[in-house]
Amino acid sequence: MIRVFIFGLSLLLLAQCQLKEPEATTATKEEPTQPKNIILLIGDGMGVTQVTSRFFYGEGEPNFQRFPYIGLIKTSSSQEKITDSAAGATAFSAGVKTYNGAIAVTDDSTSVPTILEMVSDDLSSGLIATSSIVHATPASFYAHVPARGWYEEIAAQLTTSSVDFFAGGGTQFFVDREDEVNYLDTLTAHGFVVDTAQLQKPANLSMEEKYGFLLAPDGMPRMLDGRGDFLPQATQMALDYLSQDEDGFFLMVEGSQIDWGGHANDAEYIIEEVKDFDKTLGVALDFAERDGNTLVVVTADHETGGFALSSGENYNDLVGTFSTGGHTPDLIPVFAYGPGSEIFAGIYENTAIFDKMIEASGWNQADGSVAVR
Repeated sequence: MIRVFIFGLSLLLLAQCQLKEPEATTATKEEPTQPKNIILLIGDGMGVTQVTSRFFYGEGEPNFQRFPYIGLIKTSSSQEKITDSAAGATAFSAGVKTYNGAIAVTDDSTSVPTILEMVSDDLSSGLIATSSIVHATPASFYAHVPARGWYEEIAAQLTTSSVDFFAGGGTQFFVDREDEVNYLDTLTAHGFVVDTAQLQKPANLSMEEKYGFLLAPDGMPRMLDGRGDFLPQATQMALDYLSQDEDGFFLMVEGSQIDWGGHANDAEYIIEEVKDFDKTLGVALDFAERDGNTLVVVTADHETGGFALSSGENYNDLVGTFSTGGHTPDLIPVFAYGPGSEIFAGIYENTAIFDKMIEASGWNQADGSVAVR
């Protein structure tokens, strides 16, 4: 009798499980496996200690700790153990190792397509920096020159590039030029609405136009000198604009001056720039969380300064110390969030940032086109 009862109870429980299973399956929301959008944020000169500084300075929890996947990259350039920003950014933009000073060209100075150029026929794109927009990192996504110092040539190439939105400094390279050509007029002729006065969102931020903001002669002011919320606000404006493209977008945002603080061996400079960069991460992550179809990747081209937070008179007294005024070969952290983010865990070459973005997004069709989802 007891065996019959247990057998009957087992059949009842099995039937209930079978009845509930379809309901659970239909109620589960299918998560995207590939992102439609990619936001790449680069903290120039930002090593582990620069990231660590945000955990001791600034209010609230750092946005760095919102990322579920963390990796490390090796940063040597093709010919040097220690990279510069040009070779480091080219590794991200084009997936190749090259020599220091090269902007999206190989060791023999042959131009190599960048991720921004690869998606230009299908997706929208944007670039933001607190340096000039012709500086090494942003330039490596749209220009091709053998030497990073060719600023006027880089500016000329921006006017005919596939960039849809940009913001940063660098006005002098467009108007105060040796060839006396006014490339602000050229930008306008190529469909850009250009503002050199302020970062103000147009009343109608339309995809029918392209937008450029050049807000300083060269680099933007330091945070210590009153730059304010340029970087997070420009990032938000770019996202408001680019997200109108139903096919998706690629956006690169650089916190350029973390590097400059390292070169100056100025701990306060670094700390304030990292706080600003972390605030910008919050803008990108908030968008990605709402959107559900955006991959956010954060890394740096190299570490600058050999920056350390050392103990002072006691273990609660932090002192910023430095080992060099140049770059170091330190492994650099990578943070990733969103569809495909899991493949950014591990230790790998800096060129794999490009490879993993392509792999995660599916922007690697045999015919060179983007797989629009």
